Amino acid sequence: MTNKTQVVVIGGGQAGLAAGYHLRRLGLDFVILDAQTEPGGAWQHTWDSLRQFSPAAYSSLPGRLMPAQRGETYPDAQHVVEYLADYEKRYELPVERPVSVLGVHRDDQLLCVETDFGTWHARTVISATGSWWRPFLPAVPGQATFEGRQLHTVEYRAPADFAGQRVIVVGGGNSGAQIAADLAYATDLTWVTQRSPRFLADDIDGRALFDAATARRRALDEGRTDTGGVASLGDIVAVPPVREARDRGLLKASPMFARLVPGGAEWADGTHAEADTIIWCTGFRPALSHLAPLGLRGWRGHILVSGTRASAEPRLHLLGYGDWTGPASATLIGVGRAARDAAREIGQLLAADS
Repeated sequence: MTNKTQVVVIGGGQAGLAAGYHLRRLGLDFVILDAQTEPGGAWQHTWDSLRQFSPAAYSSLPGRLMPAQRGETYPDAQHVVEYLADYEKRYELPVERPVSVLGVHRDDQLLCVETDFGTWHARTVISATGSWWRPFLPAVPGQATFEGRQLHTVEYRAPADFAGQRVIVVGGGNSGAQIAADLAYATDLTWVTQRSPRFLADDIDGRALFDAATARRRALDEGRTDTGGVASLGDIVAVPPVREARDRGLLKASPMFARLVPGGAEWADGTHAEADTIIWCTGFRPALSHLAPLGLRGWRGHILVSGTRASAEPRLHLLGYGDWTGPASATLIGVGRAARDAAREIGQLLAADS
């Protein structure tokens, strides 16, 4: 099956839907290809207790405020899934699923999007696949000798799965803190971080993070001193479960261990911790393997961009992978602005063609 359209959006999560909203407003012909079987993007695969960093009204995609969740200040993952499904339906976004993109190729004046369900030829492509699908695990001495279970954030669901176990959680970001807080009551927990965890002030949430990321981008664009952005404020948003575990003294971080051994972990000073399970909350890399045929990837797998547009391939835009594709563009509140800018550039390119 071969199809032709002006724009192919790859990914039907929050970034892809935000792109679709703005493409629809411009009256462009487009399709959104989503590898998932249901709406909701990566949010439908997260752990049960995950909370947004901001209240619902500040966790919204363009055009539609997220409704508040009854009894919760910070919405949980299922609430976000329901919001994204409603958003997709409300704006009648043309999502095809499940469709897995195998590769994007150049084809004269068009880009050829090869999938497991046929081929789309498009004038432009927006890649919005995020990073959840490419978890990162660091190389640690002795890792292959550990006899227990090793998981990444993407595989964690609930503390009941680890009740009574000795668990090491590795990672000092939000995922590490939230999962450590989740496990602090039902397991023998050791929380390990590369550096001492930095909690943001309790009154700071995603709204302030978005403002900080935007101010940093503006300063860099104007040639002013780098403000440091979000990193200058801290690493961990003190959502209520994290705050409660911290205040009870249950979130005491140990420095990174030197090596793994069959029964657990060892530090350089000889200290040893037994473990049944290690959960690696060590982040992600952008999921961009479908763009490999274009030969654009550079440092740490990133593609050099101007705004959201790939510098070496002006028919390609990247959306929602982090600050390098727009300030706070990997967040619900932040992706709308980057999606608007990408859609406008695409609209101008298509207008020039005609």
